[in-house]
Amino acid sequence: MAEPQVEPCTAAAQPGKAVSMPQKRYYRQRAHSNPMADHTFQYPVKPEVMDWSQYYPEYFKPLSLDGSHDDIKDMTEVKKQEYQVEFADIGCGYGGLLVELSPLFPNTLMLGLEIRVKVSDYVQDRIKSLRVCHPGQYQNIACIRSNAMKYLPNFFRKAQLSKMFFLFPDPHFKKTKHFTEHPLFERVSKEELADDIIIDKLGTSTEEGKKVQRNKGQNFLAVFRRVENSTLRSQDS
Repeated sequence: MAEPQVEPCTAAAQPGKAVSMPQKRYYRQRAHSNPMADHTFQYPVKPEVMDWSQYYPEYFKPLSLDGSHDDIKDMTEVKKQEYQVEFADIGCGYGGLLVELSPLFPNTLMLGLEIRVKVSDYVQDRIKSLRVCHPGQYQNIACIRSNAMKYLPNFFRKAQLSKMFFLFPDPHFKKTKHFTEHPLFERVSKEELADDIIIDKLGTSTEEGKKVQRNKGQNFLAVFRRVENSTLRSQDS
């Protein structure tokens, strides 16, 4: 098999220096992977012991072997928990949405979870190259190969995430997928979404979304929010 080749770009910090940008054609893999099949993944036993420093080096310092930081200052920073992953792109594909949202939310950490090996490798290489080409940027996005159906609670604490994205390459109009019937979520109206800067990116940033645009197809948008506990209590009373 041929070795993955790259396209050069010029690093802003060092003009004239070629930086490797991954080419998607060398990372192709089947569009679907069975999440119920046995795979080998690395994941933390609980969110508190997850070492995020290898994914967000500008935001986290490496943990020591006992899962703590090395000095008092670092331990204080951990207790403050100033930074944590807030956006999760489930099945992030080739990372298009992450790259689009990164400059729009420069102070928000975002994580893509992708089950396919080659595709997750591409996203990781893409982010590394973007960081070199644009110093100081794209430090807030990362990608991990994982199975979100099984290991999501291993990475995130309860109520940690403020947004989750599920972008499918085809509409799932199936009876078993009617999220509108879930009692813990309610659909957000189009009027409320009018000023949301993310909405326009959902159908245009991914590879499949761009393909739909080229074919003059249609995107189907559905945005839901978690129902507050007070609302649930009022319904029960």
